[in-house]
Amino acid sequence: MGLRSVLVAGVALFGSLTHAASSFSPARPPAIPLAVKGPYLNSWLQVGSDGGNGGYLAGEWPKFWSQQVTGWAGFIRVDGTAYNWLGAPGGADAVDQTDFSYTSTRSIFIMNVADKVEMNITFLTPVTPNDLRRQSLVFSYLEVAVSSLDGAEHDVQLYADVSAEWASGDLNAVITWEYNTADGVAYHQFQRQDQEDITETNQQANWGTWFWSTEDVDNLSYQSGEDSVVRSAFISNGALPNTDDTTYRAVSDNWPVFGFANDLGSVGSESVSTLYTIGMTQGGAISLLGEGPDLTTYPALWNDYFDNDIDAMTFFYNDYSESSSIATDLDNKVATDSLAAAGQNYLTLTSLSVRQTFGALQFTGTDADPLVFLKEISSNSDIQTVDVIFPAIPLILYTNPDILNYMLKPLFLNQENGHYPNTNAIHDLGTFPLAKGYPDGTDEPQPLEECGNMIIMVLAYAQKTGDNDYLTQHYPILKQWAGYLVDEALIPADQISTDDFAGSLANQTNLALKGIIGLRAMSEISDRTGNSDDASSFLDTANSYIEQWQGFGVNSAADPPHATLSYNDPDSHGLLYNLYANSLLGFDYDFVPQSVYDMQSNFYPTQALDYGVPLDTRHTYTKTDWMLWCASIASVETRDRFLQLIAGWIDSTPTNLALTDLYDAVSGNYPDGLQFTARPVAGGHFSILALP
Repeated sequence: MGLRSVLVAGVALFGSLTHAASSFSPARPPAIPLAVKGPYLNSWLQVGSDGGNGGYLAGEWPKFWSQQVTGWAGFIRVDGTAYNWLGAPGGADAVDQTDFSYTSTRSIFIMNVADKVEMNITFLTPVTPNDLRRQSLVFSYLEVAVSSLDGAEHDVQLYADVSAEWASGDLNAVITWEYNTADGVAYHQFQRQDQEDITETNQQANWGTWFWSTEDVDNLSYQSGEDSVVRSAFISNGALPNTDDTTYRAVSDNWPVFGFANDLGSVGSESVSTLYTIGMTQGGAISLLGEGPDLTTYPALWNDYFDNDIDAMTFFYNDYSESSSIATDLDNKVATDSLAAAGQNYLTLTSLSVRQTFGALQFTGTDADPLVFLKEISSNSDIQTVDVIFPAIPLILYTNPDILNYMLKPLFLNQENGHYPNTNAIHDLGTFPLAKGYPDGTDEPQPLEECGNMIIMVLAYAQKTGDNDYLTQHYPILKQWAGYLVDEALIPADQISTDDFAGSLANQTNLALKGIIGLRAMSEISDRTGNSDDASSFLDTANSYIEQWQGFGVNSAADPPHATLSYNDPDSHGLLYNLYANSLLGFDYDFVPQSVYDMQSNFYPTQALDYGVPLDTRHTYTKTDWMLWCASIASVETRDRFLQLIAGWIDSTPTNLALTDLYDAVSGNYPDGLQFTARPVAGGHFSILALP
């Protein structure tokens, strides 16, 4: 057992983890985002009872989304006595957490330290969809503000460190490090000694450079070295010796950590703040089979804005005031719009979804030609999964629809350059971060699903931006995919849909509806590009199909009537979430009759379980994104019922990982064998706000 394990297992030997009760607002989420800016900067505090500690920052190690520890520890000394405020390092009693709250970009903890001082601890991950320079920086802020609670002045020192665990998913990998300063910033730089570009171990990158930074000030001291040595130095002395351990070694070999200590001096009622940043830089980020016969490695987008990684890191650190202001604007926009659209329960969900969605995106390329790659976090780590981009698009359309263009570009580059032999749209481009595609056509077979998704998304982008040239550019392959829908959409063959975990099924009512709406979308695409004959043909087909679909897929004799899960099973039913696309594209009742909307809206409340409406009659599990798609086009009463169920689940679920989109609607826990976490489909929770 290594030192880390000893400290975790024996933490009671060193200090009490007994907590006073904390309040949680607007809810106590299953996991709290701490630093979530990309697929590799993705650190959370586990909360739910399946494995978390209830939402207390002290006494629990932050973890990567796939549950490896991202060592992050903090102590504060007040009048000579040390207390633990971050992580589970042992060695001191924990502070008392009195409050936690979150916004779209912030997680905020309030701590009481021995009734002497208060700590306001803010984890801020900026999300700047309309500012690619800032969005390209895979960094996050931690601000700690300290003030007196009792009116007296107190002698205070503050400490924080990160461990080498951030730099590798392989605990046997050797890490190198150094301490330096630049542009008013002091930083520990660390990285794997053996860089293995475009590869991962346990979902963490095998390449890149990590930076743990703070302000270069006179009251700062630093140290790198063995975790127990560095932390004990602060606990004993309130300062560090300004030394570097130069014995580079494996992550788990005496657990190297990189510490900062600040002597805050005498702290009174005026708050004293210390700012830290954590983040990473990479040169090449993604390899894609697109133009030409070979893989092209695309640089991380930050490279186009900064001369080197030190410049990028110091810019981010010194940009805190502006970045914080931009984040506040987004927080306020999401809050104002969510409350106006559907109330507090809706805001509870939307504000928890922003960092998670953007945290799955890798921005690459150049400012003139950006490409954004999505990682299908936790379900199978695919890159550019079409039916994971599709549920995420409400948030993308709400914040900056151009990003949808950047996300679809790699898919078009691969398929339009002849790297995919099938006539239907591809499912994904491989396993993140290697987008090598499927030249043999052996991707996961979801042909109807992905043809409908691609056409619907392309039109949604064009409607939001007015970019009809984009439609013309891709018209040949869009028409090819529409041809597949003409042949296959009305009577779907036995196949899987995006809910592949639920199994294969023929005659899927909901899947057919997606294909039919895709044909209606193709009619508008044809019209926008001057292909009038195609526009008429696709419209005629779509109108014919939607009429027939109502006969095949609706059980009008049921009480109450409802759409079926499959044509040949009148007692089956499910979430008819693909109807949302009809409203998103503005077709509304002119295409799918209002009677279908009203029928489903009336039906869903009759199927509600403790924490939601089941995905379909095969299981009791449900999905948050699809429930929100259904809620957004239902009556106010039905919409609010959905939101009440989901918000109640967030506040009480035993799940302990980053917000799952898939859970059992009876127990509120993960379904057997299915543990989705941190997936970008959380962007689908913005379905109400994305509607025209």
